[in-house]
Amino acid sequence: MEQAHSLLLNEDACSRLGEHQRAEFVFEWLRFLKKLLPVADRADVKQNQKRLVEQLTTILTGSPGPSTRWLLAHCLALLYRVGDSFTSSLTVGRCNDIIRSKDDSPSFLPSRLAAVACLGAMYEQLGRLLISSFKETMANLLKALKGAESQGRYEIMLCIEKILKGLGVSAVPCHRDIFKATRTCLTDRSMAVRCAAAKCLLELQREAVFLWSTELENVASLCYRAFEGSNYDVRIAVSRLLGTLLASSLEPKQAIGRLSSRRSCLEEVMELVSSGFLRGCAGFLRASGDLLKGMNSVSRDVRVGITQACVVFISTLGGAWLEAHFPSLLSLLMDLVSHTRATQNPVDAVCSRRCVSFILRASVGSLLGEKAQIAAAKEICQAISKQNRAVDIALCEGNVETRVSNTDVAASQHVLVCALLELGSVLQDLGSSAAPLLHDASTGMLDTVISVLLHPSVSARLAAAWCLRCVAIAIPAQLAVLLDRCSERLNALKSCPKAVAGYSAAIAALLGAVQHCPLGIPHIKGKVVMGLAEDLLRSAAQNSRISIQRTQGGWLLLSALMTLGPTVVEHHLPRMLLLWKCAFPQSVKELDSELRRGDSFTWQVTLEGRSGALCAMKNLVVHCKVLLSDDVICRVLPLLSCAVALLTQLSSLVKSYGNQLKNAVTVFRLRVYEILALLPPKSYEGKKCFDTVLKQLWHDLTGPENMACAELSLLPTLCHNQDLALLGPALQDMDQQYIEEQLHGGSIGGGTLEYDPFTIFVKAQVVPAPLPPPAALTVAAVQLFGVIFPHLTIQQRCNIFTILHFTGFLFKAGLALDHETLGPEEVQKPGLSLLLGALESSNPLLRCVAAEGLARLAQVLNEPNFTVSLSLMSFDKLKIARDAVTRTGHSLALGCLYRYMGGISSPQHLSACVGVLFTLSQDNTSPEVQMWSLHSLSMVVDLAGPLYRSHIDASLTLVLRLLLLTPHTHVEVQQSLGRCLNALITSLGPDLQGEGAGVCAVRTSCLVGCAVMQDSPDCLVQAQAITCLQQLHMFSPRHVNLASLVPSLCVNLCSLYLSLRRAVVACLRQLAQRETVEVSEHAVALVKELPRRDNTQLEVGLEGALFSLLDRESDPRLRQDIKDTLVQMMSSAAESELAHWLKLCKDVLSASSDLAATTLVETNQEEDADDSSAFHAKHEHSGPFNNLRWSTRVFAVECVCRIIVQCESGDPAHFDMVLAQEQRLHESTDFLVLHLADLVRMAFMAATDHSEQLRLAGLQMLLVIIHKFASVTEPEFPGHVILEQYQAIVGAALRPAFSVDAPPDVTAKACQVCSAWITSGVVSDLRDLRRVHQLLASSLVKVQGGRDVPNPFYNESTFTMETLAVLKAWAEVYIVAVQSTRQKESPAWWHQEQQQEQCEDPGTAETAGSGLLKLVQGDLATLSRLWLAALQDHALLTLPPTYASQLPTTGGSFYSAEIMEQARQHYCFAWAPILHATALWLNSTEFIMVDEGPANLSRPVTPTSMGQSTTLASIKSPEDVNTERLHLILGISVEFLCSPHSQNQMENITSCLHALQALLNVPWPRSKVGNDQALTVELLSVLHRLIVTREYPGVQLAVLELVRQVVCAAQEHVREKRHSAEVDDGAAEKETVPEFGEGRDTGGLVPGKSLVFGAMELCLCILVRKLPQLSPRLAGSPTGQGALPWSLNDSDCKLVTLALCILSELPSICSPEGSVSVLPTVLYLLLGVLKELVRGFVAANRGILVSGALQALRNVLSSPMSRAEKSRAAWVEFLRSALSTLLECWDTGNIYTLISPTLLTTYEIHYINIFQVDVFMNLNSPLRQKQTCTLQTCFTEHKNIQSIRSVVVCYQLLASVFQGPTAVAGPFIQALGGQLVGYLQQVEKSRPQTATELQAVQDGVRAMEALVLAAEETHRPQLVTVLLPILVSFLLDENTLASAPAASRSLHESALRDLMRIGPQHSAVFKTLMASAPHMKARLEAAIKGNQESVSAKATPPQVSGKHIPSIQLKTNFL
Repeated sequence: MEQAHSLLLNEDACSRLGEHQRAEFVFEWLRFLKKLLPVADRADVKQNQKRLVEQLTTILTGSPGPSTRWLLAHCLALLYRVGDSFTSSLTVGRCNDIIRSKDDSPSFLPSRLAAVACLGAMYEQLGRLLISSFKETMANLLKALKGAESQGRYEIMLCIEKILKGLGVSAVPCHRDIFKATRTCLTDRSMAVRCAAAKCLLELQREAVFLWSTELENVASLCYRAFEGSNYDVRIAVSRLLGTLLASSLEPKQAIGRLSSRRSCLEEVMELVSSGFLRGCAGFLRASGDLLKGMNSVSRDVRVGITQACVVFISTLGGAWLEAHFPSLLSLLMDLVSHTRATQNPVDAVCSRRCVSFILRASVGSLLGEKAQIAAAKEICQAISKQNRAVDIALCEGNVETRVSNTDVAASQHVLVCALLELGSVLQDLGSSAAPLLHDASTGMLDTVISVLLHPSVSARLAAAWCLRCVAIAIPAQLAVLLDRCSERLNALKSCPKAVAGYSAAIAALLGAVQHCPLGIPHIKGKVVMGLAEDLLRSAAQNSRISIQRTQGGWLLLSALMTLGPTVVEHHLPRMLLLWKCAFPQSVKELDSELRRGDSFTWQVTLEGRSGALCAMKNLVVHCKVLLSDDVICRVLPLLSCAVALLTQLSSLVKSYGNQLKNAVTVFRLRVYEILALLPPKSYEGKKCFDTVLKQLWHDLTGPENMACAELSLLPTLCHNQDLALLGPALQDMDQQYIEEQLHGGSIGGGTLEYDPFTIFVKAQVVPAPLPPPAALTVAAVQLFGVIFPHLTIQQRCNIFTILHFTGFLFKAGLALDHETLGPEEVQKPGLSLLLGALESSNPLLRCVAAEGLARLAQVLNEPNFTVSLSLMSFDKLKIARDAVTRTGHSLALGCLYRYMGGISSPQHLSACVGVLFTLSQDNTSPEVQMWSLHSLSMVVDLAGPLYRSHIDASLTLVLRLLLLTPHTHVEVQQSLGRCLNALITSLGPDLQGEGAGVCAVRTSCLVGCAVMQDSPDCLVQAQAITCLQQLHMFSPRHVNLASLVPSLCVNLCSLYLSLRRAVVACLRQLAQRETVEVSEHAVALVKELPRRDNTQLEVGLEGALFSLLDRESDPRLRQDIKDTLVQMMSSAAESELAHWLKLCKDVLSASSDLAATTLVETNQEEDADDSSAFHAKHEHSGPFNNLRWSTRVFAVECVCRIIVQCESGDPAHFDMVLAQEQRLHESTDFLVLHLADLVRMAFMAATDHSEQLRLAGLQMLLVIIHKFASVTEPEFPGHVILEQYQAIVGAALRPAFSVDAPPDVTAKACQVCSAWITSGVVSDLRDLRRVHQLLASSLVKVQGGRDVPNPFYNESTFTMETLAVLKAWAEVYIVAVQSTRQKESPAWWHQEQQQEQCEDPGTAETAGSGLLKLVQGDLATLSRLWLAALQDHALLTLPPTYASQLPTTGGSFYSAEIMEQARQHYCFAWAPILHATALWLNSTEFIMVDEGPANLSRPVTPTSMGQSTTLASIKSPEDVNTERLHLILGISVEFLCSPHSQNQMENITSCLHALQALLNVPWPRSKVGNDQALTVELLSVLHRLIVTREYPGVQLAVLELVRQVVCAAQEHVREKRHSAEVDDGAAEKETVPEFGEGRDTGGLVPGKSLVFGAMELCLCILVRKLPQLSPRLAGSPTGQGALPWSLNDSDCKLVTLALCILSELPSICSPEGSVSVLPTVLYLLLGVLKELVRGFVAANRGILVSGALQALRNVLSSPMSRAEKSRAAWVEFLRSALSTLLECWDTGNIYTLISPTLLTTYEIHYINIFQVDVFMNLNSPLRQKQTCTLQTCFTEHKNIQSIRSVVVCYQLLASVFQGPTAVAGPFIQALGGQLVGYLQQVEKSRPQTATELQAVQDGVRAMEALVLAAEETHRPQLVTVLLPILVSFLLDENTLASAPAASRSLHESALRDLMRIGPQHSAVFKTLMASAPHMKARLEAAIKGNQESVSAKATPPQVSGKHIPSIQLKTNFL
């Protein structure tokens, strides 16, 4: 294929190829030429133009395929446009000659079609350059059109369209001739020709004025005929033509000539539409005849087409026109649907109503913004009111039977249905933005809609009920109000049949709306509805005139009540069971007696009541399955048995009482089947009713009256989704599904609500459309058949197949739900014969079902031989059959067989199957056979897996050849080819990335196939091409050219076809994951290239186009794909294009159509002047978007939040103003902090919008902004943060959420924002804090009202949600306030504040911490009680189900028993901060109960009295209350920590741990915990599990801190016990005092019961996880001794230090024997950590770890157990061993000496310093020698500052050791005394220069003094004689002293002081020494004299003359 990439065709390479390869080669060359010509050098093109023309002409005459000829035509025209156009006329003449040729052979047809295509392309590209030959060409084409076949007519129509497009106004002379020729093609038998003709006329009308003026009526009539028998594509094309013509006639794009008629008005246009809608395309005579006969000849095809044309008509005129003319349009549409010819029968009435509703929905719902929609809703209300008044007037004039005809009622009912349904849809679109409409008194919308509930027509009443449901969904606050209003009216008008029916339907619809309203309704409403239903049912028999209405209404209410869920229904279930019992006979005998009495009316009422009861049962099973206990099922089954028994008598009832019972009988059977299908068949299998049901099913499935309605309503659901593509475009892939499904319903048409009023409460966004009862009965019968079939006996199954001989398709329904064994051979044969017979049916739908049934049969049997026999049978059939029906059925059966059998395991079998399908797919005489066989081949490719690799090349060749040869009129074959190509690409998979010759050829073939499909005019084929390219991009992205793919996607982004838009967006979503930037760049480049009229959607970029598309689309799948695409693009490019994305989101958010240009936000009058000005969110019209929906703007806000979160993980400059400004100066980058003003503004706009959903999103965005930007400082104002300037805006954004009418969820979210704002520290001024604090305070007042003042609009759980949100917000504020106050009290904080006070004005506001605490302090008494109440509620709700009986029957403080399940989730969200705050409050009060006065609560919420009586006997002491509070907090914390939930784990865990820490900081709870051994052990067990499962450092540190507190509590407890025992007077002797502490007398620690063991286990876990070398098991692992140095971060160091601290405290809580058991482990771990420190692992904070380890050693050695008599000896031995182990680490050749060896000496010094004398009493001399050698080495190392510090520590050690007992000090004096003297004598030569060196010398002197004191009296003078010269040598003379370093001067002063002190103590020695050494005496005297002079100088203050005293005294105190 690379040889095809040249300007000229490589004829040599092409000639060497076969025929099929040559066609592919030519196509690839034409593709390359198409891309090359626009960018090639024009000179080169002209130079080779002649040769190129010859080559292209040769291809033209070589019978090119359809795709090749179109590409050839484009290249030929492009060549003349780029090069010279002089010879273009010759080519045109050549093409005309070919068209005029008399050769009619099939081989010449492709050349003639190619010539036609070339003419069209050349005229389109060259335009007026070919005007000279235009008339000749046109005459030639029109002449050829008369005798052309369908492909020729199709190509000629497309050619004429292109000619018109190229010539424009120059083609006017031939417009009439073209119109005459096109008229015939518009009603052609070929659907493709009709589409082409419609497109041609659409292009013609641009310049041909007569089409939409004088000929408009004729063209309209022509379009109506074109709709007759049309398919979907034709309806789309013709409706677009007709709609455009109608719009042009109304709003002409150019002036109309004088001879033309005047401009049409709307009434005339709609009259033309009405004539087609009502009379169709019939002529005058036929229409008159039909009118006389009372017949309607208008087909549904015509009406659906006209409907789509009306939508195009309105869309073309635009939203502005619709807004201006909507009243007139609405009136005309209402007149249309009210016409008698539109509603002659129920099916036509449903179709007409749907058509008008679709027009309204597609126009009002898509073209109007929110403001215009509100205006439209008002007009609709007026139309409803007008119709209703007319009916009311007619009813009031006299008797209904004489005054009001059925025709008048029918006319009004259809108008009302359309208007009410559209009004409901508009309200749902508007959401909470529709609130002004409801409050508009002039409109009276609710009154108008409710008045329709009294309409005589049931359809109008149901439509009004549905409209009320839409009102409730849009504005949930109206739900309870409407329920009350309808309930009151129903009670008041119980005697009116219409009122009972209407208001009961309205209440049922409103109950159904609860499923869409998260806030729910008050629980009491369920009781009210239950009461109403009971009243209606009990009073039904009192008045026969309204018996039916009351019966239907009562059961309708009960059925709707079930949708409220088990929490509501369980309270009414006993009464429901009683009502069901009353509705059915108690036995079969009673049923028989019923049959012998009664009349037609009685049976009608009875059947209605029992049908309603069964429907209520069904809804109980569906919505309240948890209530179906065995007892309930046992009580229901007898009733069902009676209902089933009645089934056998229904036919006799119909015979006895006539057809008036037929509908009631059908509905009753339907309800029985529905409930039985939901129940397990085993529950009624063994009963007699099972056989009865089976017989009735046989009757219903074989009844001829059910066959017609079953075919189109049932069969499509039984087909596989993939196979439905064989039957045409799927309804779910159409924008017009709402009306197109009218054409797929057969004779029954579409469904409507009046067919089954009991569907009015189902959960759906659109109005339900239940099928007519007969059709619904058939569907229900088949579903029940599928349920009970597995439970049939073998004989019953055989009988079933015999009876279902003519309806074998129904067998598949049962089989589809049965995966068990089918049965023996006698069952299989009848089933197989049924399916094989249906497989050759003439009905394609039945063939699909039969093929699916065969595959399911093979799957159920699961026998390889059976499957192979089926395949071989199909092979044989396909070999001998020649009819298309047999071939299509069996070819599909092959694919379906392998779909369910897990693929093809035999290569031979696969080859045979592929060969047969290959042969069938090449049968060009039957496109249907090609389509079915290719579809089956695609399934085989999918399922064959790797076995298909050998057939890949042949399959690709076949697919590509068929793509190049298949005419564009056979789009169904092209669609199947696309599915095959997609399957082949998937089968190849990642192998497509290869670079081998074979892989490249395969990849090129795939790309060529995609290119062929992209050029197809069919949208489904284009969608297949995009899907294939998407697959190629996934497997081999670098071989897909985005430069050509992206523009094609963007062009189709706004296609008229939903399937194509879905494919485009799905592909864009995948591309956005990898190449977001490239996709955006290609889209921008496309905008510049496209004409202005074609790029309107892309002017705002691809992202903006996606936002616009998201706003218009209603398909959920497509909307989600658009959102995913935008999110992917944003995540990839948001940081690099930050300003672009933020502006885009801001434009979307600003594109609302609010009534006011500005939004004024109320402000409090008490605010300061700087906040008194109003904040305005101006309506900016500068953005590119207009009238976007609230849902789109909500998504824009969510996008901004995503951008903020995404930037958090990016450049730190996004949240640092200083850094952002600096980088902005040097780089062209953008940062989020620079757009903070826009972010706050967007959040404010959203938070103050009319839409509640947008307000929630805005508050969430504000919360994100506060969290992310709270700490960003303002560089221009040091000490302030950047958010501080927006505090007024934040307050203004929050204030509306706290208004009286604000929904609870909005208030709850606002409370969260308030707490975040207050605790963020942004505002430090107490006055500013009060603004937001007042909002929280107002909510607190509301909370104190309690749940006894319920919200009348929402469920009681909303009070719980709002209350807990308020309490949580206050808790978070209190937590931060306490923490800030404690930080202030710390020394570091005080020092920092002192430094700040030097720069700040002392008169500034209070700090944030103290200010916050003052704000909370006033309400703390109330808050504490509320917090405790909330915690007890949460504790009760978290109890296991087994303790449900212990729950209070009345509920808790903030929830009632009825809403327990809903309340749980709210408590789970809020309990953790409340727990922490409560613990902090108890900590501050130290559990001292103070009577703060009662809180304003509606009921007591003190936890100690919850759920109990408040009598005097129940009053508890303060001790008991405190104990319960302690246990409450402990219980909640431990319960959560045992099994933390998935959400907010770390935050809640941290809150629990901090709460427990706060409690244990108080003595009283600490003593309680210390006294309870079991509690502490359990707590440690929970904490140990937490350590193991949570790696978060903060959690682990908190856990260890809590463990330390628990150990301290235990220490205090043991210490107190020991003290009490020691002072006990009863203890006669000390030895009799019992030993306290763990271990007792034995020293054993029991795991699971020992606190010490649990603490050791936990500490060991931490130490081993951080230092694996401590574990003996890990010693030989890669992390053991031979591993690299371990690395610990700062938090790890803190964890290890805390663990060591805990370990060191454990011996003190043991008995002496227990301490002996614990000590080895403690010492092992301590020494192990010390070894690792010596080893030299990397630690972020080594100082903390070193000091912590040493402190732990001190704690161990100072433990009281070391002095206890029982344990002293053992302790001495262990300590000696520990010292020996530590000294063994001192080995210069060991790997442990990786750092300075003096560090180890430091540890030894501390060890020796705190060891007692008896530790060393028996030390052997080698160990002592080792110790002394260690110290000697330290004395000799002075290499660096670290070694000098070690020397300092060594001298400090010696000073303490020398003062010890002689036994200890003696060896060290002998070994180190001389070395000490030598070191001090060297100081004179090398004086100290630093403070560390000075400290070493001074400590050496101290050690020498200790040595002197340790000597005996006789030897001291000798040692003093050695010490005094050393001290004298430290003195400096006066000359040297002045210039000496500071350290030397300090040493001089220190030595002089020592001499003055020591000299008098040893005067004799001193005098003798001075006398014998005159130089020393002189030196000392000089030093003393100099010292005296300096002292005198310091004592005399300097004299200052008076003239130098300043005259102005500076003020230093500004207080």
